[in-house]
Amino acid sequence: MFKLLRNFIRKNGKYGLRNIMIIFAYNGYFIFLMHERAIHFLLYLDFLLILFLAVVAGVDFVIYVKWECEKEQFLRYEDIIYNQLPPFENREITEHDVCVLEEKQRRQFEENCELQDNIARWCHEWKLPLAACLMINEKIKDAEIRRDLREPLERMNRQVNMMLQECRLQSPLMDLQIERISLEACVKASIKNNRFFLIQKKFTIDIHVENILVYSDFAWLVYILDQLLGNAAKYASKEQPQLKIWAGKESKEAEQVCLFIEDNGEGIKDSDIRRVFEKGFTGQNYHNGKYKSTGMGLYLVQKVADKLEHKISVESVFGKYTRFCIVLRAEN
Repeated sequence: MFKLLRNFIRKNGKYGLRNIMIIFAYNGYFIFLMHERAIHFLLYLDFLLILFLAVVAGVDFVIYVKWECEKEQFLRYEDIIYNQLPPFENREITEHDVCVLEEKQRRQFEENCELQDNIARWCHEWKLPLAACLMINEKIKDAEIRRDLREPLERMNRQVNMMLQECRLQSPLMDLQIERISLEACVKASIKNNRFFLIQKKFTIDIHVENILVYSDFAWLVYILDQLLGNAAKYASKEQPQLKIWAGKESKEAEQVCLFIEDNGEGIKDSDIRRVFEKGFTGQNYHNGKYKSTGMGLYLVQKVADKLEHKISVESVFGKYTRFCIVLRAEN
């Protein structure tokens, strides 16, 4: 209340100062320029004026407080609110500006949709010749050449698939099919998608997610796991890399399932771990030139998890392990 009173005085102070100057001017005229003076009449008139001004100021303050409360409620809305306000000055100009901004937003939205469609079409066109290249690569008899060619082809295939999924993610018509799915099937699908790099790095994989059903979108959950497994392969330790995946509920009646993905790779520094889900954040390893990263992978993982209403968190000890936890809705 004190803050509202201070803001009210600051906003209407010039009017109060003007009224005080008028009263002083009238009193000076009465005292110095009038020959017959009756001070008690002047004091009575001053009392009436001050009382009147105090009542007016009180009414204005009550209206101001009421409006501030309404304004605070309006500002909580997530939509345009000007059309819900009472008539105000220059309303036509506000309506004109809103219409102009809505038209600009509509045109930008159409351009973005067209760009996303073009990228998706480009990805689909790339997938066919890329699949053909992978099949031709299998026919190469020289094992060393076959292995050297397979890695860039697999990276290209992974990036095209990721780009296609990210394009769908940015679309306002992102398709979600929440249904009861097998967590084990999702994990196996993701391992299959990343099998080349996991085999290349000679990962030891330990999985314990049998007979667990959750509510999620199969394709998008696999996308999240692909990003996490891809990071595990990217930042794998040079000797005996390990990947552990397990899931469980706190109790049989629990409504949530926790899925853990842990690797014994390089880990995340304490100064970076709070920001790994931020858009464009690459961490200190990128600046050291050790890894090439865009800082978008975990940001998109967080974005997909939010759309699926899953919670994702990370803990890590630098140089020892990194463990991600995804909280999903259980079957019951």
